[in-house]
Amino acid sequence: MIIDIYKTLTINILMPFKKDLNKQEGGNEETQSRINSAGLINSTIEKLWTDCYSALSQGNLVLWNRKLDALWTIFGGDQVEGDDKDEEMNKIDDALYKTGSLNHKKTGFAISDESENTTIALQYLILKKKSLFLRRLQNEQGKGTAYRSNDDYDID
Repeated sequence: MIIDIYKTLTINILMPFKKDLNKQEGGNEETQSRINSAGLINSTIEKLWTDCYSALSQGNLVLWNRKLDALWTIFGGDQVEGDDKDEEMNKIDDALYKTGSLNHKKTGFAISDESENTTIALQYLILKKKSLFLRRLQNEQGKGTAYRSNDDYDID
């Protein structure tokens, strides 16, 4: 009698805890993997955008550009090399690199000269353009907040 109760407890109560929750019964593990991967990518993208806004607000042009480049490696991976988006990104980067160094750190009460202020302003505008380009690309790829479905059943 006690052995039968133990078997019933083991089968009905304890066995579900040994179930591999990563595998769905009758489900498709590949679909689950893609969903998990998309979630991780979205988390990474959100963190990079947060870092971009932080660098922007601090005036750290070097860090802002590096974070934007990290975003491009994610979004650019879904583009074909040499396509119009790839070419646009290259044009933006070329324009930025032609302005010179992004590092404008000053010590103490050092004052920037007029030409350096003009360069910083130009670099800021180019980085802003790069940010907007990447945000729009993110939305086009369906990885952003402004995703638009092509079907008629899109819920607004």
